[in-house]
Parts: sequence; structure tokens; C-alpha cells
Amino acid sequence: MRLGDMLIDKGLITQDQLRIALIEQKKQNQPLGKILVQIGFLSEAVMRDALGDQLGQESVDLTKIVPDSDAISMVPKDHARRYNLLPITYDKELKVLTVAMGDTFNVIALDQTVALLGDGVEIKAKLASESEIEAAIDQFYGHELSVEGILHELDTGEIDYTSMRADADEYSQPLVRLVDALLMDAVKHSASDIHFEPEDGFLRVRYRVDGVLNQVQTLHRNYWSGIAVRLKVMSDMDIAETRAPQDGRISLTLAGRAVDFRVATQPTTHGENIVLRVLDREKGIVPLEKLGLTDETLTLLKLMMARPEGIILVTGPTGSGKTTTLYSMLSYLNSESVNIMTLEDPVEYPMNMIRQTSVNESVKLDFANGIRSMMRQDPDIILVGEIRDEDTATMALRAAMTGHQVFTTLHTNSALGSIPRLLDIGVVPDILAGNIIGVVAQRLVRRLCSECKKPKEADDIERLLLGIKDGEPATIFEPEGCPQCSHRGYKGRLSLMEVLKMDKDLDELISNRASNRELLNTALSKDFQPLAEDGIRYVLNGITSLEEVSRVVDLTDRVG
Repeated sequence: MRLGDMLIDKGLITQDQLRIALIEQKKQNQPLGKILVQIGFLSEAVMRDALGDQLGQESVDLTKIVPDSDAISMVPKDHARRYNLLPITYDKELKVLTVAMGDTFNVIALDQTVALLGDGVEIKAKLASESEIEAAIDQFYGHELSVEGILHELDTGEIDYTSMRADADEYSQPLVRLVDALLMDAVKHSASDIHFEPEDGFLRVRYRVDGVLNQVQTLHRNYWSGIAVRLKVMSDMDIAETRAPQDGRISLTLAGRAVDFRVATQPTTHGENIVLRVLDREKGIVPLEKLGLTDETLTLLKLMMARPEGIILVTGPTGSGKTTTLYSMLSYLNSESVNIMTLEDPVEYPMNMIRQTSVNESVKLDFANGIRSMMRQDPDIILVGEIRDEDTATMALRAAMTGHQVFTTLHTNSALGSIPRLLDIGVVPDILAGNIIGVVAQRLVRRLCSECKKPKEADDIERLLLGIKDGEPATIFEPEGCPQCSHRGYKGRLSLMEVLKMDKDLDELISNRASNRELLNTALSKDFQPLAEDGIRYVLNGITSLEEVSRVVDLTDRVG
């Protein structure tokens, strides 16, 4: 389809507007897209996306992008300006440089860039508007973009804090670039949270990587007011309010992909503490098959999700991967034939075809009221962010009883612990029995770095914990540390999971208010695998360490 016809088909321009643009095109001998923007019928952003659709090319909005300092350093400014391209990100492992171009079919520009970079580096082109590229070249070139370089600039120069809010040439301010560089650095290190923590005489910056906090920078306290203002401006907070907690959100394109940050401020004795939760959409929604589950656990989960009605509970402490597991389940079930609706606090990752709602205290939309209103939207599957009280539990179970599939989370230590927790909230045992499809309990543990993990012979206590008999060989692995894992000994995480599938025997025990021991013995007789067993399997396979499993799962019951 021709560009003009496609734009009319999408309702972006009218037939009359196309006719005017075609007349101007004959006069000026310029591309139709350029004429439409020049006359003012379309914005550059809309034109860029429309061209991307027509050409089957991925387009990129450079006004919301923070380029990688490594990528910028690879292409000189005069080369970028001559061929109207902007380096965005560089993947060192795959040796792929992503660039934004006004014309992604400019073979000369691509060939010259390949020749400049040398053999072995692949170019990936994304479509962007020419004026955005020109503005970005002026903005990002000529300024230091690495964290170390910016800190050196700060230490040797004067900072104009009053210009932190100015829109004009904000990249001339080192603190503006420092905030962007820290956000980029955190995403490149796969951090899940960024902590800005003011102390009496300095500012501590920490990343949470693989569930553990690591200090990455210590800055002079004088820089904190400027950094705090910049973070508040980016997340649409009130910069004058420093005594009350605030919440906000930042959306940026970092390392070539869309990343959101949930921002929260908290007044402390040394000033405002600011924590950013990194919501990386690429890593937040993981296919069910890639969660690292055993074939047996995966089959059990799929059997539970095949039930047309009932409630599936995912339990575990904060930061144990409950949301990721739930989103993986919803992605697996998501299709045009079902209506999936969610109620979250707040919505973390946008998903196609799923109706997502954030709970909102200001309009009295809590979990219980939200479920009540969602029931009138003809849903097939409902996700409730968390069961916190009797009202929410009752409404969720009522939805499950009326033919809906309900997914939700609960804060308990184990799969079996969810039953007494729901009874404690105030749910009647007769309602629980028959309406719970199953319970998933999980924890996250760090993977040993495959490059540097070192083997060792298990000692007597370790053999006891692992259930290894005397005389049997027992080689386990422990962390060492190397450049590949930033000398931590661990790289990446995996989930330990116990899946309890409910059946008639367990339902009857729940109805009769059976003890936890009775429930456990019955579950074990049906091949239920507790968290500890899952963790020990990973230790024996050399995937994680015994110390790491002991950090998240109580293994002391195995000694005795």
C-alpha cells in the first residue's frame, strides 16, 4: 500500500490533505512524508511511526532515549552528522551497534559506518525523524556521558543548580547527565532497584542486583539536592515537597529498549531517601517455559491452569518473583478468545490484550471494590494483585465460585501456609475447599557464575543437609568471583518452587480444619516436592550453592 493511502486508511489524514500534499510534492520534488510534516498535517513522531509500519522497520522516539556512552564513543560526531545517524546502544557480547537513521535503506551510510567500525561489528538500524537525529547529535556529542567522566567534571567545575529545571540545553548540566548515566548503568548491570541514600556527609548510591544490594558510588553531599530535584522533575513530583513521601514514574528508552522506573521518596533524618524500582519490560514478562522449571513442575502448572474455574495462589515474601510468575501464566493463557482483566497495585508491566487497572485510594477503588466492578466486565480470567483482608479474599473466592479463573498472591512462607493464613483472615473452610485449584510458593536464589565457580567436597554438616549418605561421593560448588560476574561469584537468578495441586483428599482435610502436619503428610504422599528439595536439587547439580539456598529456605529441619 502506498504511503498516502495507508495514512488515509489509518485515519491520520484526509483525502483533501493528501491532494494538497501531492501538489506541493510536485513543486518541491521532496518525499511525501516530509511534505506532510512541513505543511503541518502530521507531526514528525506520527510520520516516523507510520513510515516504520509501511517499511516494516522498527521506529524509535529519540526524545525519550538515553544513548549508551559506549555507543556514542564508537562513532565520531562528523560521521554521525554527515550520514544523519545516531548511535543508541552497543551490545558487547553480540557485537551489535544499534543506530537511529532517517533513512534505514541508505546503503552508503551503512557501508561507511561498517568500514569505520571494522569487521565483526554488526549494524542494526532503527527509523527516526531527521530533525530528532540532528537535535540528538547536538545534545549528546561534546558532553561526557560516562559516570566516571561526569563525576570528574563535577569535581573540577561549578554547578548551576538553578538550571536543573530548565528545558534549554539541559545536557550542559553534568548532574542531568549523571542521573541518566546512573539509570543507564543500573539497567546494564540488570539491577532491580536503585537506592539514593543521603548520609550525614555523603550520598550513597546502591543497586540491588540478583536480590542483593551493592554499593556502586559514594558522592559528595553537595550534589544530592540537584540529583533529587532532577529525579523529581523526571517523575512529575512536587519538587518543593520534602517532608511527605511521594510516588512517581519515569519512562525512558535505555540500552535500546523501553524501561520504566517506579520512584518513591521517603523523608529521613539526613534528607529525602529516593528508591527507584526498575521495571524492565523485556525481563519482566518471561515465557512460562523459560522460568527454569523442571518438566514435572511445568506440567503440573499447566494442568492447574487448564481448570476452567477456581483460584490459583502464588505465595512468597516481597521480591521473590511472584509478579513475574503470574505474568508468565497470563501470557501463556492470553489469546483473543479470552477476556483477561487485572487489578494491581500498581500496574507494573503493560501487556497486550489484557485490561489492566491500578487500585486507586483517592477514588475508593480498592481490591474488593475493583473485583466487584470487574465482575460486570464479562471476564474469563481475573488477576488480583494481592489478598490483604477478608473482603478481598471473599470477593476473589466468590469470583472463583461463579465460573472464573482467579490468580492472586498471598504473603506466606510456604504453599501449605496459605491455608491457615486464609482461615486467619476470616475465610470459612467450606468455601476454601473445592475452590482452590492450587498454590505455588517460590523464592529466588542466585546462580553460581559458570566461569568461576569452584568445586569442593561437602563436609559432614553439608552432607547431612543435602541428605547424602556416608560413603557416597559429594562434590558441590561454591562462589569464587571473576570479571564476568563483577567478582560476586554469582550471575543471574533462578526460582525455587513448590507446587501444591489441590484434590478431593486435601479439600476434605481443609473442610475438617486439619492440622498443617496432616495436610503435609497427605501432600507428600501425592509426590509433593517442598521448596527445600527443589533447592537441594539445584545445589547437587552445581547450579547454585548450599549457602545461597540456606539464605532463603530453612534447611534446619533436615538436621536431626
